[in-house]
Order: sequence, then structure tokens, then C-alpha cells
Amino acid sequence: MDLRFRDAEPSDEERAAVDAVLGPPATGWEGGARSATDLRFAARAEPRRDLLLPALHAVNDRVGWISEGALDYVCRRLTVPPAEAYGVATFYSLFSLRPRPARVLHVCTDLACQAKGGRRLREQVEERLGPPGETWQESPCLGLCERAPAALALEAGPAPRAEVYAPADADAMARTPADAAPGSPSPNGSGPRLDVAGDAPAVAAVPQAGQDGLILLRRAGRADPASLDDYRATGGYTALRRAFELGPAGVIREVLESGLVGRGGAAFPTGRKWDAAARQPDHPHYLVCNADESEPGTFKDRVVMENDPYALVEAMTVAAYATGCARGYLYVRGEYPRAAARLAHAIATARARGLLGPDILGKGLSFDIELRRGAGAYICGEETAIFNSIEGHRGEPRSKPPFPVEKGLFGKPTVVNNVETLVNVLPILERGARAYAAAEPKLFCVSGAVERPGVYELTFGATLRELLELAGTTGTTRAVLLGGAAGAFVTDLDIPLTFEGTRNAGATLGSGVVLVIDDTVDLKQLLLRIAEFFRDESCGQCVPCRVGTVRQEEALHRLSRRVSHDDLVLLRDVGRTMRDASICGLGQTAWNAVESAIDRLGVYE
Repeated sequence: MDLRFRDAEPSDEERAAVDAVLGPPATGWEGGARSATDLRFAARAEPRRDLLLPALHAVNDRVGWISEGALDYVCRRLTVPPAEAYGVATFYSLFSLRPRPARVLHVCTDLACQAKGGRRLREQVEERLGPPGETWQESPCLGLCERAPAALALEAGPAPRAEVYAPADADAMARTPADAAPGSPSPNGSGPRLDVAGDAPAVAAVPQAGQDGLILLRRAGRADPASLDDYRATGGYTALRRAFELGPAGVIREVLESGLVGRGGAAFPTGRKWDAAARQPDHPHYLVCNADESEPGTFKDRVVMENDPYALVEAMTVAAYATGCARGYLYVRGEYPRAAARLAHAIATARARGLLGPDILGKGLSFDIELRRGAGAYICGEETAIFNSIEGHRGEPRSKPPFPVEKGLFGKPTVVNNVETLVNVLPILERGARAYAAAEPKLFCVSGAVERPGVYELTFGATLRELLELAGTTGTTRAVLLGGAAGAFVTDLDIPLTFEGTRNAGATLGSGVVLVIDDTVDLKQLLLRIAEFFRDESCGQCVPCRVGTVRQEEALHRLSRRVSHDDLVLLRDVGRTMRDASICGLGQTAWNAVESAIDRLGVYE
């Protein structure tokens, strides 16, 4: 594709998809019909680059791929250089700039699925559909780990739809359902998919559903996720009313006293982050909810969003009130169609009922949320990469400092928290900081060789053994991978599941991944898949990560055939270099799991 304007024309379908997001073009300079006025005067175009990702989604959702004409039209509408738009479109795995069928099957090949027969599933799909290509492709973790192995079919059209296969069956995936009901179109023709076929009830991912004493998962199975009335009947919006009583400074004080730290893996004190952002004199302030959980083995945020979407809307409103944000962006990963649909419904309903928008509950708070879908990029889970993605750039991390609370989204002070962190704010305000701290909840994503995989809620301080007793192990547990691909293998089941306890054990709590490995799993192949994952997902911006992830994979390929002392030494050198010199957490943690498997499990002895 030529990277200059080629005056390639979009099809009527592509033009309609883009116009549904951006509105009709005002002048011929934006791709509309040329008039005599346009020939004499050039219109002044306001940059609208932040709508680039939604516009690309609109075309991809409607047609299945992004043609040269469609990309050219998007660039004219948004005054974005074609070369830069091309760089953005090719950055994301869910987009294609080559013709392909409307329906594309994404087969997960990541850790939880591999541990549950994912390699065999992939071979069966290849036998039926041929090599990966236009009709199907291998996919990193789909966040369906509790029902591994999994696959997701995304079908473009006027009413895009998704079909979930979990646990996946190769014969069922090979059949395109001719009698499938069309999906419900979104209000503007470009929003989240509203029809998700084949998916299990969201509550099925919560083995503890209905039990007394739950805090974060208390509504799972007890309230209709689509009903705002159900949400309010079960205590919804109590926290927001309490926030108005305390005032912004009082809310931040409660969060500080609770000891809440980020649940995405970095464990930075949430109250300190909020306080720093609230004190910034530069305005406007922005709030970003990081719902792009892409760490292999992680699915807790998906389960919360699917079972309790209004809780996230309320929590974002509380955070905005405390930190002075008038606008929030909820960035949800593109592989979560049902979560995106339920959030879109919750946002629209809250807005219609006066719980979003101007003068919320008559308290003078003006705040609204815009839902943004990712398009398949693990690196966008990094807090500054999200900013670039929302702004319409490639989702590459930024150097820090300056930190997001100083200069974040659009160069303004920004608060970034993930889903689990935000929903923890609600019980802090409902119960009080001290009562919350006495029984602080944590969500864990349990998958692999267990009888009851799913999301579990435990109090901080419970041991790994206690968690596995709830889930019920199968066979002989050889090791447990804590923290996902960026985590570490452990064999001591009496580790307390706290940030300090796992750190003392040479591991990390990370995002709450608990992948149980038994004797049936080929650890060498599992480590190789971890290395392939980091090689694929590296954005390539910094040399230590771009080169190091490739060298790590190459060494593991050789070690899978023949153990070599030289390759083990090389792995350690490369791993230390990535850890010390990479610009973001992807490169800094890419060696962790491999190192722990070598040192603790003796994989290559």
C-alpha cells in the first residue's frame, strides 16, 4: 500500500461505516462532494486524531478488513497522514489491511489453553480449515481461561457478531452456522458487538456465586447485570452518595487510610495516585479505566464487567469526583465483546437516568464516560501505551517521567486504574476504611489442572493451599504459575497470597493469575510459548526488549532439542539485560517465568 494519498475511493459500505462514527463530511476537503466554495477556499480542519481507532473499528466491523480506499477516507476525515494511520492500523492484531472473509476464527494458543490441550485443538482446526491465514488465526490469551481451550469467532457485517467456543470443539468451529440469527446492530453502527453467541452465562465463571460474605463478587448470580434497578436494590450508588457527603478530599483520605494498592500488578498506592492528580493545577483532568487485561491466564476483570457493569460505572464516577475529572475513558480489550456490550448498555442507562452527564444526583458533578475498544495488543495494558492508543497513535509506552498524574492523556493530568482497583473503592466508602482493611478482598484467576476453575475472592493473607482447596486440584500438582507469563513458578503451596508474601517467595502476585500445572504438561513447550508470546507482543520500541525477546525464544528453541550450558548462560545474560534496560514492564518481566522454571523446577537438567 502506498503511504501517500492515492485518491482511492472507499466503497459505499465503508463510507457509511466511517460516517456513522464521524458524522457526514462537512466539505469536499474532508471527502465530501466538491462545491464551488471548496475550490476557492481551503477549510480549516481541526485535528480529530483521537477518533482514529473508533473509525478503523467501524470499517473492520462492517467489512472485515480495511481497504486502501477506506484508510484514505479515514485519513482525510481526520486530517491524519496516511503513513501514520497505516502504522496504527498494522499495530493491532484484530485489524487486517488485506482482503479476508467476514468471519475470522481466533484460536487461543496461550498458557491456560495449552495446559488443557490447546496444541491438539490447533492441529484439529488446521486439519479441517487448512493452515492459519484468512479464515482462522492463532491468538494470544482470549481471557476465557476457566473454559480452556477456547476460541472466538468475530464476524463482520451491518450487525457484527461474535461466537464463543469454550471449551472449544474443532468440528463445531469448522461449521459456519448458516441459520445463525443476525446480531443486534449498535446505535451508531460501529459500537461494541451486542450479539455474542455460544457464550456460557457470565456467572458460570464464579464458583463462589451466591455465597454469603463476598464483597466484590456479591452480585454475581444475585442481580441482573443489565438492570440498574437490581443494582441499586443491592446497594448500588451507596458509595457515590457517601462520596458526596465526604467531599473529594474526604474520599481520597478514605482510600489512603484503606491501604488500597493497584491490582494490575504494580501495587502502587491508589490514594497517593489520586491525591497527586487532584493537586495538579493544569486542567482538564482525565480518568482512564484500564480494562485491557491481556496477561495470559487473567480474566477477573472480564468476569467483573460481565457480572456487575454498573459497579464499574459507579466506581469511575467516584474516582472522577475525588480527582476532579470531567471525562473518563473506559478502554476494554477487543476480545471481550460481551463485556463491552454490557458496559455500553450500563453507561447509556446511567446517562439516561441522570447518573452520568451534567449535575449527577443534583450535586453539581459533571462527568461522562466514553467506551473505547482495543484491537488486540498486549502492550496497551501498560498505562502510557493506553494514552497513545486513545489518542490515535501506535500503542507504544512512553518514557517516565513525566508521570501520568502530571502529563498523561492529551498531555493533561490523568488517573489510570484497572477494573479491580476501581471496584474496590466502593466497599471502602460503604464500610469505611478500617473495616475494609480488616478484611481486604482480592480476586484470583484459577485455571489449569483444577476441578472448579474460575474467579475466586479471598481475603488477603489466605495461602495458596487454601485457594487450591477451594478450586480442587486434579492429579499431581507439579508447580503453580503465579502472575501469568510475566510471573514465576512456585512449588510451595503455603505461600501467603499477599504482595509481600509472594515477593519473599521470589514470585509476584501480579494480576492474580494462578495457573496449576500437573505432570501432563510439557514444561519446555510451555516456556517456549511464553517466549513466543513476549516476542510477538513486544512493541519493538526499545532495543533490549525488541532483540532480547527474540534471542530468548531462539535459545529456548535450541534447549528444547538439546541442553547446552552456553544457551543457559546466554539466557541469563539476555534476561538480566531486558530486566534492567527495557522501557516498560513487558521487557522487564519477560525473563521471570523462564528463570524460575530453570532454577526451581530444573526444566533443563
